[in-house]
Amino acid sequence: MKFFVDTADTAEIKELADIGLLDGVTTNPSLIMKAGRPMKEVIAEICGIVEGPVSAEVTATEFKDMMAEAEVLGKIADNIAIKVPLTLNGLKACRALSDNGQMVNVTLCFSANQALLAAKAGASFISPFIGRLDDIHLDGLEIIREIRVIYDNYGFETEILAASIRSANHVKDCALVGADVATVPPAVLKGLAKHPLTDKGLEAFLADWAKTGQSIL
Repeated sequence: MKFFVDTADTAEIKELADIGLLDGVTTNPSLIMKAGRPMKEVIAEICGIVEGPVSAEVTATEFKDMMAEAEVLGKIADNIAIKVPLTLNGLKACRALSDNGQMVNVTLCFSANQALLAAKAGASFISPFIGRLDDIHLDGLEIIREIRVIYDNYGFETEILAASIRSANHVKDCALVGADVATVPPAVLKGLAKHPLTDKGLEAFLADWAKTGQSIL
């Protein structure tokens, strides 16, 4: 499974990139707002930190305007994935962009039918929002299972990018049902390494080592 981080905080991105955990980054208008800096400046900096796809989202809703914005975003860096909403205009833009060799992330997906359309439109990534489905008492993981079956049935190359992930269990469950990518907040990604028994065991090992009076260096 690939790990993308869902943030526009460049300090967090640098920290995770230095650990070697990052395969890409996803952003959206809300995350850019939190960054409090010019969008192009933030996206360009992120693209310089990670080699993998960096999703930059259009804000237009009409096809012509989406394409105009996509042209601007695509010029920021070679690893930009244009993020478009799962609407008919978004799918039309996805087809046009993908036909021109541009990576496209189709976002705000909440059904397997929508994911099927995105794959047929040539999407590089489809972003089903599992946490938001859970919020309205639907099984967010079920959409991942359904999309996996449909894509495997027909050999679609679109990658399933599980989004709106809220917990370490979400990440584990998405991996179990075959998501290609999980995009997660920095705190959740860091939390995957944590376990109380790991902390307890390390504490015991270090205490015993200190009693020996030895040093490795």
